Amino acid sequence: MKRVITYGTFDMLHYGHINLLRRAKELGDYLIVALSTDKFNLDMKHKKCFFSYEQRKLLLESIRFVDLVIPEENWEQKKSDMHLYQIDTFVIGDDWKGKFDYLKEEGVEVVYLARTPEISTTQIKQDLKSNK
Repeated sequence: MKRVITYGTFDMLHYGHINLLRRAKELGDYLIVALSTDKFNLDMKHKKCFFSYEQRKLLLESIRFVDLVIPEENWEQKKSDMHLYQIDTFVIGDDWKGKFDYLKEEGVEVVYLARTPEISTTQIKQDLKSNK
């Protein structure tokens, strides 16, 4: 069985997220999503989520492409996650291109997927704010 993992916040879930998850799942048999916790988002990524970790987790668990959701609590856990979950392929959006190439040293294929160009959570938040 080929295991794939991706990481992210997945706040205000939209079809760009679904496209990423679908394409990630197509690369293997079992897809794990490491979901950034509220504390990690606030303390390390400096962003506040609209939906809580538990709400975002519930949404992700409802998607047929996702087999398991785990918490992402720090930047450093990626390396240990590759071994703990016996990962074959690490997948993330291409806006991170090159940032996680070090995981290849862990025996993992690293794939950067193109984002859905016309949609982003940041853009949704900006559009909602300007329409007030």
